[in-house]
Amino acid sequence: MIIVILAGGSGTRFWPLSRLRHPKQLMSVLGGKSMLQRTVERVLPLAPERILVITNRLQAQESAEQLAYITTVPIEVIAEPVGRNTAPAVGLAAFLAVAPETVMAVLPADHVIPDGEEFCAVLRRGAIAAGEGKLVTLGLIPTRPETGYGYIQVAAASSGAGPFPVSRFVEKPDLKRAEEFVAAGNFYWNSGMFLWRADVILEELGRHLPDLHAALTSIPLREGRMEPEELEAFYAGVKGESIDVGVMEKSDRVTMIPASFGWSDVGSWSALPEVLEGDDNGNIVINAAGEVMTDARGCLAYGGGKLVAFLGVKDLIVVETPDALLVCHRDRAQEVKGIVGELERRGLKEYL
Repeated sequence: MIIVILAGGSGTRFWPLSRLRHPKQLMSVLGGKSMLQRTVERVLPLAPERILVITNRLQAQESAEQLAYITTVPIEVIAEPVGRNTAPAVGLAAFLAVAPETVMAVLPADHVIPDGEEFCAVLRRGAIAAGEGKLVTLGLIPTRPETGYGYIQVAAASSGAGPFPVSRFVEKPDLKRAEEFVAAGNFYWNSGMFLWRADVILEELGRHLPDLHAALTSIPLREGRMEPEELEAFYAGVKGESIDVGVMEKSDRVTMIPASFGWSDVGSWSALPEVLEGDDNGNIVINAAGEVMTDARGCLAYGGGKLVAFLGVKDLIVVETPDALLVCHRDRAQEVKGIVGELERRGLKEYL
């Protein structure tokens, strides 16, 4: 098995702490090691043949430096010259697999998974199905009607450990539909984690994204490596597309394995209460010199090393960095990425 870690995101909903050069996956969100380091360490019990970390030029050096201490498995950091979403990255990793029937596990770099042992057990089950020619996705058993995640639907009669054929993928729903999905019992959160054989995903790319497949097959064959100029030419010649939309939503080979190892994509500031314990009133304070909470409930603060004090407020998010201050309602944390878009529109690159 080889592990492919997609680590090129910018974590815009974690602004102003997450920036282009130092995004969420390179941060110590939970204290201690970064999310990228935790992701790599989590898969080491699987004894992978190789780990590919696909990121971008701004983050490649720090990614490599953060992983230099891991010497038990070969790790290669690939710096995309330009972002093209996930399908080109997945296709490139499959093309670079030395053995066509190699099973690939494709994982995001910025997820929190408390139960690493169960996580590895699920990946081992998924690898068996992938070895049989299936495109395997991991579906998280929902614990609430979440509107911030996509969903995977399987047949209503499905039960047990799977894998189950996937009926459809559903984009992030509104609250009413999310409640219906959870009540139905055959909808799962889309984790964005996949397993497949290298030759199978390349075949599916040929069926559903033929231009991308043609660009891949035009790269000169070389034992799992490519020259920088070849990487430049490849990315210059392909269009951006997600592997979810480009392949998974179209293929008839997709199956899902249910998982309950505990999970959060920590997609926004409001997700931190899922992975960090607050005080008796649900307040969470990170990176602060101290805290004073008076009649405050459900608040979250990243203090920037300063004393944090809340008085008579609830459900506020306050994030302090040396050059920016974010204050928003917890219910609107998903909209923080809109601030990043506005900064881009105004040309304020120093804050990105």
